[in-house]
Amino acid sequence: MKRHVLLAGIAAIMLIACNQKTETTLTLSGLNPVKFQTTINDAQTQLYTLKNKAGMEVCITNFGGRIVSIMVPDKNGVMQDVVLGFDSIADYINIPSDFGASIGRYANRINQGKIVLDGDTIQLPQNNFGHCLHGGPKGWQYQVYSANPIDSTTLELTRISPDGDGNFPGNVTAKVLFKLTDDNAIDIKYSAATDQKTIINMTNHSYFNLSGDPSKAATDHILYINADNYTPVDSTFMTTGEIVTVKDTPMDFTTPKTVGQDITNYDFIQLKNGNGYDHNWVLNTKGDINQVAAQLTSPTSGITLEVYTNEPGIQVYTGNFLDGTIKGKKEITYHQRASVCLETQHYPDSPNKPQWPSVVLEPGQIYNSECIFKFSVEK
Repeated sequence: MKRHVLLAGIAAIMLIACNQKTETTLTLSGLNPVKFQTTINDAQTQLYTLKNKAGMEVCITNFGGRIVSIMVPDKNGVMQDVVLGFDSIADYINIPSDFGASIGRYANRINQGKIVLDGDTIQLPQNNFGHCLHGGPKGWQYQVYSANPIDSTTLELTRISPDGDGNFPGNVTAKVLFKLTDDNAIDIKYSAATDQKTIINMTNHSYFNLSGDPSKAATDHILYINADNYTPVDSTFMTTGEIVTVKDTPMDFTTPKTVGQDITNYDFIQLKNGNGYDHNWVLNTKGDINQVAAQLTSPTSGITLEVYTNEPGIQVYTGNFLDGTIKGKKEITYHQRASVCLETQHYPDSPNKPQWPSVVLEPGQIYNSECIFKFSVEK
């Protein structure tokens, strides 16, 4: 009898230990999936992990459709996490940020938060110098997407945005499909449909530090942008409506150079206005996703990121407003310019700039946007 009781006790202890082990199994990047489980507005949040045959890992939470970590090999074969983010859903909720987010309905800024559709003026939330930035303070980066893990390399997220969400018109169903390919690329496909005329402009807002050490600035990263022109901004970061050449200016990355080479040249008014680089470049690719739109390389790790897109523009933001007050994954403090964002999108304030490519979505139309982040090691 005692033997049976003893065996039963041992079995119970093993079962408990097994369950605890399951709960605390960490991702390759060191994340605990349990810390991403909560309920927000009756919706469940989780951490989803994608892995490919090459060993690359991408972790995504359906809160804001955020990429939380990206593990890729450096020049020595050591796996490095190359994006900024947090270790838990609590930090994503309590510390406002765009880290890794799937932005909607409208990425970037809309002047004074006003748009006109069919003669009707619509006032959107104003959360950045009087402008509407990234859909406002309750944009999709702060909403829960429903998740459909298709297989070990593919995750589909869906956001059903009701008419009047952030005062944007139309019931919109938007999808974000993340596909991790075996050649170490994250292929992100966005789609959306509406039942009323509306506007849409989605992007991914990952903060890249390809060295794997975000305690250090990313100003040593070498950047190439396939763009002969960019859209200047005023002192409130709003596009002026001009398209201007990059030639003979600090905005010229047609020949690769370090991010930090000219970034503090505030005699150039655009860098002063942007507090560094926070601008949209007009891509030469003209929607051809087979052409490289931008390339970023860390000389420390040798990791290179190539960006491909069918979008007409790319917003490059160099973490100018990170100020050392935020601690991210592994309790690392994020200082100014600890990252580079490469946001593929339509131009800022396009609803109010009719001379630029349209962001209007009509009923019966399907919005389609694609961005590929392809990682490799500098040879």
